[in-house]
Amino acid sequence: MPEKKTRQAAARDKRQGKSPSTQAGEYVHEEIEHVRKGKHGARSPQQAIAIGLSKARRAGVKVPRKKSSTKKASSKKASSRKRASTGKSASRKRATTKRSSAKRASASSRALRREGHGAASKRALSKQGKRAASKRSSASRSAAARKAARTKGARGRSAAAKKAARTRKRA
Repeated sequence: MPEKKTRQAAARDKRQGKSPSTQAGEYVHEEIEHVRKGKHGARSPQQAIAIGLSKARRAGVKVPRKKSSTKKASSKKASSRKRASTGKSASRKRATTKRSSAKRASASSRALRREGHGAASKRALSKQGKRAASKRSSASRSAAARKAARTKGARGRSAAAKKAARTRKRA
């Protein structure tokens, strides 16, 4: 169950007209904090991100499923694909959704508690971000940066410029 402040932050993002991925980012951030604080672990940063996205989908954020363009993704078991789509339906019909058994829920949380906490370290998340960015084209990254600058607003641009100046000064 997501924390109240996470749900409020995601709702604020939605009101401000931000993208679903930005709204889902609140849930991902919460999950990373859980791993850092020791509530449970994660095998990799990708697992922590996936748990956060799943929570977001269940909370009603319209996060699209990952496009399965690769052979590996398309050969994924039907049960896995079905499981991935349950989050969307769970957000629509809360009361009627069949909950997983207590035994299964406790088993999965026990398994997560056994995992390490290094998956949420700054180094691991930085590495994951760089790897994800490297898969995108230069034009795509540039377009995203331009859009960010447009939607940031004057105050946000000013703060970003000051931060960039401080970073350059340090280097």
